[in-house]
Amino acid sequence: MKKYDYKKVDAFTSNNSLGNPAACVYLNEGQSLAEDEMLSIAKQHKGFVSEVVYCTNNGSCGFDLAYYSSECEVPFCGHGTIACMYSLIKDSPELLKQSEIIIHTRTKGSLIIYNKITEQDAVYISAPEPVYSSVPISLEAIIDCLSVDISAISDAYPVDFIDAGNRTLIIPIRGLEDEINIFPNEQTLKEFSLNNGIDVILIFCTEVMDEAHFAHTRVFAAKYGYLEDPATGSANSAFGYYLLKNNMWDGNPITLEQGGIDRIFNTVNLFHKDNRIFFGGKATTRIEGVYYI
Repeated sequence: MKKYDYKKVDAFTSNNSLGNPAACVYLNEGQSLAEDEMLSIAKQHKGFVSEVVYCTNNGSCGFDLAYYSSECEVPFCGHGTIACMYSLIKDSPELLKQSEIIIHTRTKGSLIIYNKITEQDAVYISAPEPVYSSVPISLEAIIDCLSVDISAISDAYPVDFIDAGNRTLIIPIRGLEDEINIFPNEQTLKEFSLNNGIDVILIFCTEVMDEAHFAHTRVFAAKYGYLEDPATGSANSAFGYYLLKNNMWDGNPITLEQGGIDRIFNTVNLFHKDNRIFFGGKATTRIEGVYYI
């Protein structure tokens, strides 16, 4: 039987919010896991965490990260990266001294972790470079998949399709009351996503519960085996690029509130620098121990 260092960490926690859970499996020197083993572990976590992150320390070369949901490998998992790296840095006096740490992802290349734990109790990640695509999806198909009336969709902003780690369909909603009460059917949403090459769907409105926040977002990830992602890095990064594209934001630091009426809203921090979106927040370790396979 093999054993691996293990943590269950909730990302983007703030005040009383519960954040977004991730399981972190740390592979030490000489340890490895095959792809089918990583998927098997993720399947065992279905309903417990959104994704499992596998983290390998390559010494001075940084850290290799791979991400799996219960359904498949995930191209990039922002909240999982926050969870994994915040916990890793905070618990390591050596890493805590470093202002920047390199991570290597399997599909999105190398990214930078900015360590702001001492100053802000947070870490920030440079999102993958955005890929902009057209939206060959009718408004009728969108309202059907969300199970909403057409009046809920805002005509003040466009529907868009942006990949900043995951291929994200971005849909504007007219007001907060509509936005936080949308609960589509998971299987319908999964089929819609798979049929249209979508990883996740982000809905947003500019009306917020807390005036300190810039916008309210929600993210649906039925393709990955669960309906809603309660706090998201990659999809909110895509939303950041959407805001810049539509001249809705100047790139200075903002905070987004995220979640439906069924939870305390989580918060995600964004800023724009050197033509890249950076997202960040803090994390809370809930379980620490050893995982056996």
